[in-house]
Amino acid sequence: MNNVKMYQPTPITSRRPTQSISITSGKGGVGKSTLVSNIAVRLAELGNRVLILDGDLGMANIDIMFDVKSKYSIYDVITGEKRMADVIVPLGDNISLIPGGSGVYGLQTLDMIQKWSLMEQINQLGGHYDYLLIDTAPGIDDKVLYLNAAAEDVSIVVTPDPSSITDSYALIKLMNQKYKKNKFSIICNMVQDEREALSTYERLSRVAQDFLCVRLDYLGFVPNDLNLRQSNIKQQLILKQPIETAAVQSIKKITEKLGAYEHHPELHGGLQFFWENLVGVA
Repeated sequence: MNNVKMYQPTPITSRRPTQSISITSGKGGVGKSTLVSNIAVRLAELGNRVLILDGDLGMANIDIMFDVKSKYSIYDVITGEKRMADVIVPLGDNISLIPGGSGVYGLQTLDMIQKWSLMEQINQLGGHYDYLLIDTAPGIDDKVLYLNAAAEDVSIVVTPDPSSITDSYALIKLMNQKYKKNKFSIICNMVQDEREALSTYERLSRVAQDFLCVRLDYLGFVPNDLNLRQSNIKQQLILKQPIETAAVQSIKKITEKLGAYEHHPELHGGLQFFWENLVGVA
C-alpha cells in the first residue's frame, strides 16, 4: 500500500479562470526570481491562491526564497515516478510551487499518452488557483521562448543597463516573430527613481515600436533599495518583513496592476490553456 501523503489543494469557488503570467528577462541578474516570489506573497495577501512554476533552468531557487526544500520536481512526473499532486510544495498560506528546473523542458519530448496523462492531472487542479506565475530562465534560448509562449501574459524585467535593454528587445523580437506575441508588460527594476524607470521603458518601447508591431505596457518599477538587497542576501522575502520600504510599495503597486486581469476581455482557458500549449495538445 502506498502511504505517501498526496498534496490536495483546498477547493475554492473560482470566479474566473487561472491567469498564467510568465515573468522573464533578456539577461540574468535583473532580480526576476525575487520579484516573482514577492509578487506571489502580495497576491496571496490579497486573498488569491497562487501556484508558481519554477522554470529557471539550472538556477531553480524559488523554494530557497521561501526557506523550503523541494523533495521532488516535475522531472519525477515526466518519468512517471510521481503524480503532479505529489510534487507540488506548499510555500505558505495560499502559495504553492511546482519545482521545475531542467525537468520543465522534458515536457517537449513527451509522447501523446504521457501528454494526456499529464493533462488529466492538471485538470484535477482546475479551479484551485487564481494565478500561475512562471519564473523562466533568462535569455532567448528556445526553452525560454517555449515557456513564455504558453503563458497568456508575458512580463519582462529590465534594468537601465544597456545590455539588459538590448537583450530585452531581442527577447521581444523573437517572441513576436516566432510565436506571434504582440503584447508585453515591462517591469523596470534596480532604478534610482521613476524618472529613470520611465526613461528605461521609453528606450525599449521606442526601438520595439520602430521595428516591430508590438505593444509594450509599463507595469511599474522597483527602486534600488538597501533593505531589498539585504533581504536578498539573507534569502528572505522583503514583503514578509515588518517594514514598508520604497521597494515594498512599488511591488505592491505592480501586483495591483497584475491583478487587474479580471477585466481582460480576451481571457482564455486558464490553467488548462497554459499546460495544453506547453505540452502541445492544444
